[in-house]
Amino acid sequence: MSDVDTDVLNLAARQAIGYLTGLAERPVGPDTTPQAMAKLLGGPLPEGPSPAAETIELLGRAAAEGGVVASSGPRYHGFVVGGTLPVAIAADWITSAWDQNSGVYDLGPAVATAEQVTGRWLAELFGLPEGVSAGFPTGCAMAHVVALASARHHVLAQAGWDVERDGLAGAPRVRIVVGAQRHLTIDLALRYLGFGTGGTIVVPADEQGRMIPAELERALEGGDGPLIVCTQIGDVNSGAIDPVGELTDIAHRHGAWVHVDGAFGLWAAASPALRPLVAGIERADSWATDAHKWLNVPYDCGLVFVRHAAAHQAAMLNTRAEYLPDGTADKRDPIEWVTDFSRRARSLPVWAALRTLGRSGVAAQIDRSCAMARRFAGQLATVDGVEILNEVVLNQVMVRFGGSDALTKDVIARLQAGGECWFGGTAWRGQGAMRISVASWRTGPSDVDRTVAAIRGALAAALAASGT
Repeated sequence: MSDVDTDVLNLAARQAIGYLTGLAERPVGPDTTPQAMAKLLGGPLPEGPSPAAETIELLGRAAAEGGVVASSGPRYHGFVVGGTLPVAIAADWITSAWDQNSGVYDLGPAVATAEQVTGRWLAELFGLPEGVSAGFPTGCAMAHVVALASARHHVLAQAGWDVERDGLAGAPRVRIVVGAQRHLTIDLALRYLGFGTGGTIVVPADEQGRMIPAELERALEGGDGPLIVCTQIGDVNSGAIDPVGELTDIAHRHGAWVHVDGAFGLWAAASPALRPLVAGIERADSWATDAHKWLNVPYDCGLVFVRHAAAHQAAMLNTRAEYLPDGTADKRDPIEWVTDFSRRARSLPVWAALRTLGRSGVAAQIDRSCAMARRFAGQLATVDGVEILNEVVLNQVMVRFGGSDALTKDVIARLQAGGECWFGGTAWRGQGAMRISVASWRTGPSDVDRTVAAIRGALAAALAASGT
């Protein structure tokens, strides 16, 4: 007789499937309070065992009582979070059931091999140089840490300094250059790596948020020593894309390492239609993105790629514990390419998504999101009192209502409370705005039309309440 509680596993599967099948009509935002969730899930630690089914039932109640956000549904547009493809969810369930530590080949040959294969597939999909190394950290923030640690190793080694052995105290000063519209996780990575942020050189951006090449040239003139330049594909508000190819050529003339923050925007390289927008990215030195955004796999899956594999490996693991088996060319150990030793096989859902969608399926998924963003912008541009603030180049649209911060906040609040859809607010060039992000594979034309109707209604109600 098996000691596996199949009843509780089946119960969890039924709950999960029920949630997923009802997702399209579920109220999108949360509908609970911290106190209600604490009452349901909190209390003192139980003194003894409880029935497993009872525990799973509590999780079901948390969803039923408004404690779960329908962020993977078709009308959630508050953040660039994506949805979850059914095949990726299924692979994630198998990942948990297998319970493999994916850090070392000998602990899970199938997952270590799948990770190596997946890294190669992704590099091909993005058009990155042959031979780039790949890693699967938790998310794009840690992908920046890995990439910039590799950059730190490389530029300081070129200056004759072993940063892994001797640290940064006394090291040649590394100049860090960033764009004015960089994401905060770039600064976070710089802090983690000991660079700090006080000395970063900030290059101005244009009205869409793109780093200006002439300004980068000006910023690099007259300096010397180790140099790292951070560029961006996909501004988190406007979706704007830095001219990475041109910026890379400028930076390389000055001996710099060029890093690309492509948290969601790097996926544009997977679309033949969008690929011209990111021309030249293959000339950079490192790239970071998320699979749990636009590829629509479950959370906890960042991606990092490094042109200089030796620097990547040296920055992550340049010594091995005595108890670990020696790595070989045909037994690639994932611990050598990311910061964590013990981790779940987060590459398996990515492998499953790519294996199922194929190159054309990934491109179609990206293109569809961008088409839906354009549909949003086209319909909203015809509504009196709505201003579109950005060029819609990818999946991001920014709108402002009535030329007023107060009215914009009111419309957002009404939409969040209504449950039909969910948007978040942001600030753009000193003005309040509502950000529309389209990243879920579920979002189609009817969802956009339905959401635009809700926006129209919220705007009309806000105008009536203000007496306008």
